Amino acid sequence: MSKEVPREPEQLRKLFIGGLSFETTDESLRGHFEQWGTLTDCVVMKDSQTKRSRGFGFVTYSSVREVDAAMDARPHKVDGRLVEPKRAVSREDSNRPGAHITVKKIFVGGIKEDTEESHLRDYFGQFGKIEAIDIMVDHKTGNKRGFAFVTFDDHDSVDRIVIQKYHTVNSHNCEVRKALSKQEMQNSGGYGGGPGYGGNRGYGGGGGGGGQGYGNQGGYGSNGYNNYNNGNGNFGGGNFGGGGGGGGGGGGNYNDFGNYNNHPSNYGPMKGGNFGGGRNSGPYGGGYGGGGGGGSGGYGGGSGGRRF
Repeated sequence: MSKEVPREPEQLRKLFIGGLSFETTDESLRGHFEQWGTLTDCVVMKDSQTKRSRGFGFVTYSSVREVDAAMDARPHKVDGRLVEPKRAVSREDSNRPGAHITVKKIFVGGIKEDTEESHLRDYFGQFGKIEAIDIMVDHKTGNKRGFAFVTFDDHDSVDRIVIQKYHTVNSHNCEVRKALSKQEMQNSGGYGGGPGYGGNRGYGGGGGGGGQGYGNQGGYGSNGYNNYNNGNGNFGGGNFGGGGGGGGGGGGNYNDFGNYNNHPSNYGPMKGGNFGGGRNSGPYGGGYGGGGGGGSGGYGGGSGGRRF
């Protein structure tokens, strides 16, 4: 086998495929997704004891270009069932708040005073169609607060961005994460509630509304955007919907955030800095868990499920 085919990090070439029929096999999954490129790996995850499908799997392409082609071809049906492909999240990143939540907005921290909307549009436009850019300004002083929000028309643009560790805007490293409301931050721990991936949606392992579910990761707390700044103060409650609760309401009042006061050494390359696709992340790293007991394994066999 030639070693030169997988040139890009494995994690960037891997897709998580959710919502699989319990009848779907490795072969039928491969048969569908190899239409968009050469697969170096394809697996339907199974319960280690019952050997029954857990309702999701992974496909790994030989290049990121092929992954992009598969995502551009959405929606996908496998064995007559509509499935949900998403860029696989590394094990390293799977414990971050909201790692598995689908959003169309990113938070961009550590941008400089002279950064304009055009800089953000020029850089992030390569990932997809931008619907809105909001550079946050102090209404009293008129000074920029060091962070911005960029909204796309497709969640895959956000997933493509956050899976990469390094982003440079206007010649400066910046920190990029999914923009989560306070509600989403609270809900991101434990994927409970709703039909989600248990029961009727099919991501759980049968056995009443939860089954294997998507694992119970424990709570991330309700601090919202706390810890985005390692300098002075913090971002408060992180309810970017503004006005005392209800996350997402209030017409986009971001005043809870304070200022982004990072020192240059504290942002840019994320802590750890590897793509999570190497041997240290396990064969199906991505935080989806390979066995029972959800825990911090993300999509392990915990209880409950939640729609992405």
